[in-house]
Formats: sequence, structure tokens, C-alpha cells
Amino acid sequence: MNPTPARQLQDAADSVRAPDVVFGLTHHGDRTIVTSGTAEEPAAGRENLRYEIGSVSKTFMGLLLAGLVHDGHLRYDTPVTACLPTPTGPSAPETISLVHLCTHTAGLPGMPDLRGVVGFYLSGRTTSPYADYSRQRLLDAFHQHRGRHAPGHRWRYSNFGAAVLGHALAHTAGTCYEDLLSERVLRPLGLRHTRTAPGQDGADAVGHRDAGTPVDHIELNGFAPAGAVRATPDDLLTYLEAHLCPDTTPLDAALHAVRATHTAPRPRRAPDRTLTWFCHESRHGPIYFHGGATLGHHVYLGYRPATHTALIGLATRRHTLRHNLVDTAHQLLAGLDQSG
Repeated sequence: MNPTPARQLQDAADSVRAPDVVFGLTHHGDRTIVTSGTAEEPAAGRENLRYEIGSVSKTFMGLLLAGLVHDGHLRYDTPVTACLPTPTGPSAPETISLVHLCTHTAGLPGMPDLRGVVGFYLSGRTTSPYADYSRQRLLDAFHQHRGRHAPGHRWRYSNFGAAVLGHALAHTAGTCYEDLLSERVLRPLGLRHTRTAPGQDGADAVGHRDAGTPVDHIELNGFAPAGAVRATPDDLLTYLEAHLCPDTTPLDAALHAVRATHTAPRPRRAPDRTLTWFCHESRHGPIYFHGGATLGHHVYLGYRPATHTALIGLATRRHTLRHNLVDTAHQLLAGLDQSG
């Protein structure tokens, strides 16, 4: 007899070596959340904590962009320079558009200056290599950068570009990125416990390095749009349920838009890309997914519309290839025998 989805979920959670582990499954709106971990259960309960979701934050930003485009505030091909304050010096090329930043095809590197990343790791600090970049320093670096490849011709994953995109959207709206995200994504979807900074309620999970040592909550400063979102398991399942059933939400057009396949070039054997998600075929239909990590957290979100199924995996430990939460969660979602 095959194990139930709940049993498979618990087995997957138990296989991840981290102080706190949460796996969650939603199928036609019915939720199952299981927890595990090598540390003592937090007083608030692992299922009630907020977890740093790292690069999965970019799916929120892509949804924000899609909504602004649908409502007529922007176009996907709007030049980024038209959405930023006028620089005092040279300006970035007008050929870089908003969709280039969103799909990692703008020709930008992962970081503005690799020396800063190396210096961070040599310093032994425990926050993040992004904390030294203010919004202004980030935008100055964008205007000064001259890529080796024309926009739209090469895929290169870029936290740099994603952060610039967030500030471009916020400047166009005349507000800060955090408020814009809350107004146009978090509140409409009912994500009451999702935010971009640690709260004062003690509900933020403590992350750990791969060796198991605790780390401070991540500081992203000007890079916040690229990875600052932190959320509870229930909010993340609500977020994925909105993607499974767009027409039941106020953001239906944007949710449909972020699922459309994007034809940008990509590395060989890489998964397909939509505006914000990676996409793999499975025997029960395409799976849309994204992984994320901070210095002390690892996360996976994936959903399969054909079976009305979505899965989250969260861990308070930065994993290596030997202990890969993303692979564990993705293989579980791909193998779940739920045909409708």
C-alpha cells in the first residue's frame, strides 16, 4: 500500500537536517502542515514562525510588476531609466527594460562588485554581503555598469537586477518598495503575517549556517526587493493557493500573467521560465517552482495547477548539495500521485 501524502510529507520533513523544518501541502484547498527538526520545538510552534524566503521574494515582485502592467501604469518594455530618478552622472542604457530585469536577461551580474562579496566572507560577519548597499549606492552602480551582452540575449541570474527592478517600480508609484508590495500584493491576497523586515513579536525563526551555528536575521538594505520577504507557512500556502485559483482573487490577471512562459534564452538543460517562476514538466502536469536561501534559511515553493496541488518546504539551515531541501521538496511534489 502506497503511503498517504501526509506520510510522504512527514518523511520528507524528517529527512531534512535542520533545527526547524516545516513542510506544507495544499490540495483543492485542503491543507496539511507537518514539522520536524533537530532543535527543541520553539514555544510559538514551528508552524507559526516567519521564515526568510530569500529569492522566492522575486515571485512577489514579478506579481507586483504584472499587476502594474495590467492596470496600465507601466509596460513590460518600459525602459528602466524612465522609472528611476535622473542620475547626476552617466545613465544606464535605455535598452534595458523592466522585463529584462524581471527575467534576468538585462546583462547584469549577480552583484555590482564581487570584491564586496569576497570581503564580506573574509570579514566573518553574520548578516549578509548586501547590507552595505544603500538604495542610492545600488542605483549608482546600475547606471555605471556597462554589460558585455546586449539585453535580452543571455540569461544570467542577478540579485542586482532584481533589486533595481523593485526600486524602479516603487519610484514610479511614488512610494517605498515595502509599502507598494503591501498595498498591491500582500493585502489583496490576505497575507497578514508576511513582511519584509523582522517583527517585534518574536515570531521570526532563527536561521543557521550549514555547520549549525545561529546567524542574525538577514539585512539586505538596498537589495531588499530581491530577497527580504519573510512569511509564515500558512501565508505561503495562501500565496500558492492564489496561483492555483487566480480567478478567486483580486489579482487574477496578474496571477495568470506570471504563469505564461517567457521565451528568454537560458542555459542548456535549465528549466523553462515564466515571468517569475521556473517550470518543469511532470507526469501530472507542469510544476511551477522557485527556491530561495539566505545565510540561515532555505525554502522551496512549488505548485501544479493541473492537480490543484502546491507544496512548501522551509528549513532554518542553509543547505549544501549534500543536504538539499529544494531537491527533496521538488521530488516530493513531482511524485505525488494526485490526479485531480
